[in-house]
Amino acid sequence: MSKILIIEDETAIADLERDYLEINDYEVFIENDGTKGLEAALGDDYDLIILDLMLPGVDGYEICKRIREEKNIPILMVSAKKDDIDKVRGLGLGADDYMTKPFSPSELVARVKAHLSRYERLIGSNQKSNDLVEIRGIRIDKTARRVYIDGEEKTFTTKEFDLLTFLAENPNHVFTKEELFREIWDMDSIGDIATVTVHIKKIREKIEFDTAKPQYIETIWGVGYRFKV
Repeated sequence: MSKILIIEDETAIADLERDYLEINDYEVFIENDGTKGLEAALGDDYDLIILDLMLPGVDGYEICKRIREEKNIPILMVSAKKDDIDKVRGLGLGADDYMTKPFSPSELVARVKAHLSRYERLIGSNQKSNDLVEIRGIRIDKTARRVYIDGEEKTFTTKEFDLLTFLAENPNHVFTKEELFREIWDMDSIGDIATVTVHIKKIREKIEFDTAKPQYIETIWGVGYRFKV
């Protein structure tokens, strides 16, 4: 049974989320304080974390940052903040998804299932030999989930790694943001594809010599992105 941690200071919302998740056979734990939530996230093993932004003690941004320094488990960020800048900041700190309140509990469950399914497939790989992708100085070890740029290892979040690998394995193919969202996040964009843009930006910062003139991931204006070879 997958363990989920909800860090949410609004008790009614946290209880509702827990009820829907428990109906779907998830083991759910709740922390209503940011400080205690961070301690729980780092001190125990969870399969996914649902993280509110506005919390007493430590806010969701700092919690997300601290978790990402140590763990690659899926983080689903939720907030009443609707501005794109808040989404960009949260996703830029390593969150895998961002949901704006109010949202349907069934949609939350659907997203949780999608993130857990993909994560479990990735960590459950039992390939006997390492599966490698190598293109112009980039070496992606799919089995160990490690990336090397000109021999130097770079740290990638789960979704950053997935997105880079997918593009590198499909060179010179132009993908729309919607196509990339469906492929990497296993769900429709539901009108919000800012997460793709943020993840592309973070990947470029790690693999490109000059992000203003990308040599690997090229923007095709009005369409999407492609990995050049």
